[in-house]
Amino acid sequence: MTWTYSQFGERLSGPSGINELMRDLGAAMSGGRDVLMLGGGNPAHLPEVEAVWRSRWREIYEQDDQLERTLGNYDGPQGHPPFIEALAESLVREYGWDIRPENIAVVNGSQNAFFYLFNMLAGAGPEERHKHIALPLSPEYIGYADQPVFPGVFRSTPPLVEMVGDRFFKYHIDFNRLQLDASTAALCVSRPTNPTGNVLTNEEIEQLEALAARHHVPLIIDNAYGAPFPDILFKDIRPVWSEHTVLVMSLSKLGLPGTRTGIILAREELIESIAAMNAVVGLANGNIGQVIATPLLRDGRLYDLSRDVIRPYYERKSRQAIQWITEALDPALPYRIHVSEGALFLWLWLDGLPITAEILYQRLKARGVLVIPGHYFFYGLEEEHPHQHQCLRISYAMSEDVVQRGVAILAEEVARAYAGAGAMT
Repeated sequence: MTWTYSQFGERLSGPSGINELMRDLGAAMSGGRDVLMLGGGNPAHLPEVEAVWRSRWREIYEQDDQLERTLGNYDGPQGHPPFIEALAESLVREYGWDIRPENIAVVNGSQNAFFYLFNMLAGAGPEERHKHIALPLSPEYIGYADQPVFPGVFRSTPPLVEMVGDRFFKYHIDFNRLQLDASTAALCVSRPTNPTGNVLTNEEIEQLEALAARHHVPLIIDNAYGAPFPDILFKDIRPVWSEHTVLVMSLSKLGLPGTRTGIILAREELIESIAAMNAVVGLANGNIGQVIATPLLRDGRLYDLSRDVIRPYYERKSRQAIQWITEALDPALPYRIHVSEGALFLWLWLDGLPITAEILYQRLKARGVLVIPGHYFFYGLEEEHPHQHQCLRISYAMSEDVVQRGVAILAEEVARAYAGAGAMT
């Protein structure tokens, strides 16, 4: 006997890019076979960072009844009060923002945050008006695509493409094509951008803020890789937050993905709604990540760790991975790499690729190399373009051996794809 699912059940349990990504990631991280994981967003295991987590775990264990209270008590649905207070104070200290604990809510990971935000703001609205989320720059994060309960929630804008030198390129927002109207519920961008490693310029963010204010909608900024933590940024920018902005942060890329700690900074009324949703959906949040991080926020160590250890580590990894790719790929092939400005990924554009990136992904997977085909990141567009099927997201967060071996196999399969097309013609 087969049970029948609701539309909600069908939508969230069906095939999706994020499900495929996480299944591949789980298989690779379980260590069951020799898999070269260049596809997932799992942060690297940095000894200097993990020493801090060990130290904090020891302090929690040894300090009176803190371990028992952490594991044995519910927090309120807004989050762990000492963590929220410490975060607010640290942001005021670091940036001078007019932010209070009432502007902060904690959720079980930033993926959870976007599920709440998208479904709170978009979909069927008053008088049956369908509200949408505007994505100003496509491609955008794979994890958004299947979160809305209602179909057709995203409207994406194709990018302007700037060619940079012989081997690089950069996406920009095409403000002439970005259209907001009465059905727009919010704008949403990731910064740094997942999948491309792009960082929207200060001018682009200012224009988006002005658009949001003019249309009386929020600008949601996914800051999972940004400043002040984990600060995986290779150019000097400062995060922004204002009454028109919803800033989503996370402890995951610091090295605490298993604690599932997402953070929303927003107006008080939205924070109250998020807390109410937390109570309905999950009663309360996991508090282990919050308890670990609280004293590190108070004394600034979390900011120092991000700036002095995490950011330089990934910048070195990015440069090394680019070098390996350019050395491995045939210079006669028409490939380009998106300018690497942050996050954990390189975005490889194989112009004129004779097969789709999905087929290339399957060939690589058969050889034990996992990447993410680019088409998953292009959703909400009015029409398809060949570019969508010519791109791959490549993570460089794993060990040097894994990344270098994976890139070598990637280069072989890319050469095979182009050579096969040449043979056929």
